[in-house]
Amino acid sequence: MMFYSSLSLLSLLVLAASPVAAAKDRRTFTVLRFHNEGGHFSTEGRMDPIVYPGTVSSHSHGVMGGSNFGLMVEGDQLLDSECTNALLSADKSNYWVPELFFQSPINGTFKRVPLFYMQVYYLRYTIQERRNAKPSTRSFEPTNDEIKPFPPGLKIVSGDAMTRTAPASGALNLDPSKGPIQAVQFTCPTQDPNAVRYPPDSDGTRAGLQDPTNRGAGAGFPVVDCDGYASPLRQDVHLPSCYNPRAGPDAHASNMAFPRDAGSGKQDCPAGWVHLPHLFIEVYWDTPRFADAWDPDGCDAGDGGMDRCPETGPLNPGDKCRIPSAFPDPQQEWLDELPGDNPVSGWGV
Repeated sequence: MMFYSSLSLLSLLVLAASPVAAAKDRRTFTVLRFHNEGGHFSTEGRMDPIVYPGTVSSHSHGVMGGSNFGLMVEGDQLLDSECTNALLSADKSNYWVPELFFQSPINGTFKRVPLFYMQVYYLRYTIQERRNAKPSTRSFEPTNDEIKPFPPGLKIVSGDAMTRTAPASGALNLDPSKGPIQAVQFTCPTQDPNAVRYPPDSDGTRAGLQDPTNRGAGAGFPVVDCDGYASPLRQDVHLPSCYNPRAGPDAHASNMAFPRDAGSGKQDCPAGWVHLPHLFIEVYWDTPRFADAWDPDGCDAGDGGMDRCPETGPLNPGDKCRIPSAFPDPQQEWLDELPGDNPVSGWGV
């Protein structure tokens, strides 16, 4: 089995100007990629300057981005980072996710699952129509709102680290008017397209829940090997895109929300809120290793990568940006307990 040291928390400290103000009906996107030679995050450990500023966090994270990451950090401080592992040298933002662990079915000990790779999609809609454009396979909310740049130093959290009960279904839900937000899923690519990833009768207590509209995805962990070519177990995390300027960039518990259904297939932010680009993060975990044990502009580079956009500044030539960890995790290969002595609880026990 595989467990997070806590469930579904992703934090982000955004610095750079986001894609230019645009709206509304055609989705464009760019992808931010990272150097992660050998499956490395920039740093790892029990650190979270948004939720646990200045102290040890309740669980371990893997961190990408600028070298000024630390226990206490503000957005403008990240601008002074000496390096970043983002392919764009100008992007000194930090992005971090909970670590993933494999639990031995033999003796119950834990082993960290290495990162395979991670990438961040910046999604937005524009009114311009391109002729002869290839239809996109991804589609998120069109809107009546004008899309604005991120405010400097914005802090965003998606998910709830204290969640210990399964959602009502495995379906993705990014619209608060349609029930509780479910912004985190796992996708399990398999060589067999007909593989059953989740038990049909699962209630979420012993295995994850199937997304009824996507047989490859669900809430919680699948029960088969994710053996797709160059595409192991993937965590998909959506971040809220409505910003409340009255709360301010530091108020991570109240400054962001997901847009609501506005009719005609569009989703808008509440009055007085600012609609930002939709951030979508993919984290690929190197699960096949465990099979035997059980300042961007309005660029529309798509899967080609944000590093191919014009006027984004110099590219980062290598993977040499490492950040010292204030609270590193134990270094032995197998652990008797999860970092932070977190009990295995909730889904999948």
